[in-house]
Amino acid sequence: MQIGITYASVALTAVLWGANFNLSKHVLVDLNALTAAAARFDIAALVMLVVTALKGQAVPLIRHGRAYLTLGLVGIGAFNVLFFCGMQMTSAVNGALIMALNPLVTAVLAFLITGYRPSSRQLWAFPLGLAGVGVVVLGGGAHLRIAGGDLLMLAANLCWALYNVLVGKLLPRDVGALANTTAVMLAGAVALSLVAALAGAPLAAPGADALGSLLLMSLLGTVLAYLFWNEGIARLGAARTAVFLNLVPVSSMVISALEGHPPTPVQLVGGATVIGAVTLASLSTRVDRAADVQRERVTPSAVRLPEPRTDCFNAGEP
Repeated sequence: MQIGITYASVALTAVLWGANFNLSKHVLVDLNALTAAAARFDIAALVMLVVTALKGQAVPLIRHGRAYLTLGLVGIGAFNVLFFCGMQMTSAVNGALIMALNPLVTAVLAFLITGYRPSSRQLWAFPLGLAGVGVVVLGGGAHLRIAGGDLLMLAANLCWALYNVLVGKLLPRDVGALANTTAVMLAGAVALSLVAALAGAPLAAPGADALGSLLLMSLLGTVLAYLFWNEGIARLGAARTAVFLNLVPVSSMVISALEGHPPTPVQLVGGATVIGAVTLASLSTRVDRAADVQRERVTPSAVRLPEPRTDCFNAGEP
């Protein structure tokens, strides 16, 4: 029974992350992109501070301040500025499909930055997934062009992949996942608030629809999704949990259809290609497992190169 609840909560997390793309469109009707980004994480960081306090965990902001600031600037600050600015100019489905490629982009950046060696399946899957994203952002017909919003979402994808890699290198190992994530969220929230203030972003009060969507993004699509995701990793393991990330673009497509904006044939073809590529990369073969064992023997655990982690607000969260 408990394992069934865990699977359901992880699936719900993927649905919530998919819904974030659609909710952002409602938020941006009334709020400036910078204001929306800052408000989302101001709310989420405050709630996470309360949750952390209730669980009796300390947040070592001073001791690990440099690491938290770096991760907060990259993974919360820069990513969310690009995310909200991009979502102003592209569709929820396009945004979700572009971000669906992130696990493969992360593997490539991990190879370039840390020397992490992708599996053979990841090497085959990356160009396939890239082709799928190309279909989505270029569209069809005689006149191929990339929309500005899609370019910003591609930049957001790279930013999130860099954050995933930096988490493996910088995240304190002597601090619990809850406290680590709270600290990163807090650093990112402060950065986003400063950027919004310095840029003179307007502070107009949102309407009921925008406010409700913002609260859903902050409380369900950020705080609750993080708590469910970490519980899933603890009970199911990172590999089995990560498979559910394929539900993120599917959820966004379904919600868009319910809102009267069904995906186009081009989006369906590109989406199927991206999801297929990510699924291919996540499958583990006996050869891949043997290679992992060999890497462990060659590189002692005490000096192993850091690999992307999935236990701190970093696996597919938009």
